[in-house]
Amino acid sequence: MAATYDLTPKLIPYLDRHLVFPLLEFLSMHKIYPEIDLLKAKYELLAKTNMVDFISMLYKTIHDTEEVPNEFSTKRDEVLQTLENLQSEAQKVLDIIENPEVISALRQDKLQNLNFLKEKYGLTDKMLNTLYQFGQFQYNCGNYGGASDMLYHFRVLSTDHELNVSALWGKLASDILDSNWDGALEEVQKLKETIDQKNFTSPLHQLQQRTWFIHWSIFVFFNHPKGRDNIIDVFFTPSYINTIQTACPWILRYLTTAVVTNKRKKSILKDLVKIIQQESYEYRDPITEFIESLYVKFDFEGAQHKLKECEKVLSNDFFLVATLPEFVENARYLISETYCRIHLKIDIRYDKYYSLIYLLGNRSSPDFLISSGLSQTLNLDQEAGEKWIVNLIRDTRVDAKIDFKENTVIMNQNHTSIYQQVIERTRGLSFRSQILSSTIEKREAHQSASTAEAVE
Repeated sequence: MAATYDLTPKLIPYLDRHLVFPLLEFLSMHKIYPEIDLLKAKYELLAKTNMVDFISMLYKTIHDTEEVPNEFSTKRDEVLQTLENLQSEAQKVLDIIENPEVISALRQDKLQNLNFLKEKYGLTDKMLNTLYQFGQFQYNCGNYGGASDMLYHFRVLSTDHELNVSALWGKLASDILDSNWDGALEEVQKLKETIDQKNFTSPLHQLQQRTWFIHWSIFVFFNHPKGRDNIIDVFFTPSYINTIQTACPWILRYLTTAVVTNKRKKSILKDLVKIIQQESYEYRDPITEFIESLYVKFDFEGAQHKLKECEKVLSNDFFLVATLPEFVENARYLISETYCRIHLKIDIRYDKYYSLIYLLGNRSSPDFLISSGLSQTLNLDQEAGEKWIVNLIRDTRVDAKIDFKENTVIMNQNHTSIYQQVIERTRGLSFRSQILSSTIEKREAHQSASTAEAVE
């Protein structure tokens, strides 16, 4: 089952080779594929990088030998020589821009700063580009912290738009691999703005950029403390949800997990259910099927079965393994909440005649009692189930009471008035309209700036 629902083959085409390596390491630790196959995959993945020592180690392990081809030592010498040369050239630039007098003289205007440095310190575009080259070379050597620093300095001064965008992608990857999640989240926000505001030559190119962005950003969203709030805010915007539906529907696994584990974003569940229904012909896994069973089919036994499968899928997913306890806890909460909305009187205990009573019960009666076995539905024993329900009522302030003599929960159902429903729907429409208006204003401002630069 682990290999069946493994998304690594789908993710790899949209990731840089350095970002793929942690995924392969995870697969190796969990023994999802044969170890020799993963070793060969790592070797092929890193063969074109400058991580010569690590590549040599992989070669020895794969071929069970202590000897390596001469080309490895030759490449190692070339890498060290190039690294030394680039470091020497980059240091000349760093000596200038790290000078306290220079730092105090710099302003917000990049062009003004560059002209100042050219006139007073002889800084040329070629020297500045050395920072980009050195950062890129360090990245290929696996020195991600050093690469991030060089690319940051380059972007502070460079006015080359294309190289700046490339450096932005590079710094994001470097911060991810260096586990600098605060820095990576900043880069994600900058990259999103760049992609949304840029005038692409074709819609297909913009779609490709957004697809790459989505795959890179999940590294950040599932590691930063505020990430699961941000993934919902970003991915549910029209342009990104369209990208997911068009190019990468498997991202619904991550979006669904983020929604389930985020109690503050419960209002978005309705939109998520619609999207999962729309894309069910294209992509489905136990996580999306859990939502479908619970909110479309109202199949509680099916939801319980899918929740067990979800545990296996989450435990074998590089991005989601850390969310497993929270997902299971919140999923049980969603099951119980949905169940309580449907029934007026619920038996906490498990009754072997549950299925028959469920099918034949008089649901129109206000005293309808379904011996539902809520504890069984939540996959808990009776004592744990009782504690769960007590905590549910206390924490969520559900309008209900527990009859301990009969071991039942009695629900007091409060129906939302039609006026309140209209207000809630209008509020959501207003929020989306504001986002759309803001996006249009940003794009028009960017187009005006581009036109002004062209005229000058």
